[in-house]
Amino acid sequence: MAAVLKLDHLTKYYGRSKVAAVDGLSLSLKAGEVYGFLGSNGAGKSTTIRLILDFIRPTKGSIDIFGHDSIQDNTGIKKDIGYLAGDVALPKKVTGRQLIHYLAGLQGGVDEDYLKLLETRFQAQMDKKIDTLSKGNRQKIGLIQACMHQPKILILDEPTSGLDPLMQEQFYTTIEEAKQRGAAVFLSSHSFSEVERICDRVGIIRQGKLVHEGTIASMRAAQLPIWNVVVSRETDVPVLEKSQALSIKSAQGLMLKVQPTHDISSALAALSKVKVVSMSASQDDLETEFMSFYDKGTAS
Repeated sequence: MAAVLKLDHLTKYYGRSKVAAVDGLSLSLKAGEVYGFLGSNGAGKSTTIRLILDFIRPTKGSIDIFGHDSIQDNTGIKKDIGYLAGDVALPKKVTGRQLIHYLAGLQGGVDEDYLKLLETRFQAQMDKKIDTLSKGNRQKIGLIQACMHQPKILILDEPTSGLDPLMQEQFYTTIEEAKQRGAAVFLSSHSFSEVERICDRVGIIRQGKLVHEGTIASMRAAQLPIWNVVVSRETDVPVLEKSQALSIKSAQGLMLKVQPTHDISSALAALSKVKVVSMSASQDDLETEFMSFYDKGTAS
């Protein structure tokens, strides 16, 4: 399946800076795919999104959307994109309904039944002036304007910021619907649990470079388990600490958290040399995977 969004060696320098905000970034996104874009503050996430939307222009590289150059075919492309900024800035002195109807008119009209569904789903306060709304209620208006025209690509920056757990669930439902109709979703988030739940693939950016990319399923499959082990004797602890088949993640008395260093069978053989009272398994999550790329002394 052809990519609906493709970044090819995308590079951006600001002003006279010798350090690239985005450095040779290449990635692609297919229809019906949710892509999680992760990175620390200043890693280049927001710059990448601004480049995709043609708010700023790249120093080098190209952006292809629906098979068209994002700069040369800017106007035709944008009608099929829905966008939510990380810090939603909406007109203050109009109601949510006035804003949404104005934006719907610019789109040439939207499906009124779907618009009503979104308003109901997010329990949006459509008839209050936006400057009287809480952050969470402004976020709902932002989500509605991004999704109401059922775009082919959704670009969302921290989409659940300010939403309570119930509204987060409604957002996940909306994203699943978009995915089922073939929309591609490019999502920047600081919520690892959110990314694990709704994304198909993840890209991790550090200092403007893509340092890791993979599917959620493959990342989970590649992770070695962590075992919570209770041994019977204090002398068992140094035996395990000396083992090259195990890595001791933490130790508190006779309770240890250990992980195989290579393969599971060798780790189990090492455990067989001590008396284990109890043992349970867990696994690293996406946050642990993410931090492994930022615990190398080069985070920005």
